[in-house]
Amino acid sequence: MKDKEKKQDLSKVERISDEVKRLNRQFTKIDSKTKKIVKSLIENAAFMTITLEDLWDAINTNGCVCEYQNGENQWGTKKSPEVEIYNTMIKNHSTVIKLLTDMIPKDVKPQKENDGFDEFVNSR
Repeated sequence: MKDKEKKQDLSKVERISDEVKRLNRQFTKIDSKTKKIVKSLIENAAFMTITLEDLWDAINTNGCVCEYQNGENQWGTKKSPEVEIYNTMIKNHSTVIKLLTDMIPKDVKPQKENDGFDEFVNSR
């Protein structure tokens, strides 16, 4: 809980900057040439992460629906604007994160040197 309170004391720009740093640490295996290319993806992912956190808090505080008035006597409820923005942004965020994680090189396990031991054991 302290971590969340600490985050809320920071401005949105500072929180985004911290998230950019965190994402850069996660994607250290991306070679430097590719990292220059994906810099904007990382920055956008950080922006969306922080914005999604803020939207999450707003939805938890205000609920998923809001009242509206069309004209003098027409009232109703509708999905809150925060929910609509959240739903759209979470899809985009997922796409950006998938693009980034797909760029991380897969660890290739080196082949064991064939010392003949397996053949010896299997031939008996």
